[in-house]
Amino acid sequence: MMDSQEILKLILPTYLVEHFNITKVEELETKLHIYFEEKNDYANQCTERQLISKGFHSMITIEDFPLRGKSVKLHVQRRRWTDKQTGEIISRDWNIIAEGTRMTTEFSEFLKKIGRY
Repeated sequence: MMDSQEILKLILPTYLVEHFNITKVEELETKLHIYFEEKNDYANQCTERQLISKGFHSMITIEDFPLRGKSVKLHVQRRRWTDKQTGEIISRDWNIIAEGTRMTTEFSEFLKKIGRY
């Protein structure tokens, strides 16, 4: 049987499940709001630098595939780190939003494909 993380990867973008924590879920009449906060694990992956977590960028809201007849809004907070030696602000480069939209890349591609028919 699949564990809950594997099931979430079938419903949500995989990179969100793997690199972000779900902090809150709000189910309204016609909308589902899911809030994500980037995990503080980049320093473990970027061992050539000494990184210190320095909070978050402003939250962004992205539209994703509807679920159970409700529109889905993903509220994402990306983390930022400071390189202790250089003082440089570092953030992961996520390709979360399709260029020129407020939709996940996957949802945007889906809409483009069905728009051709």
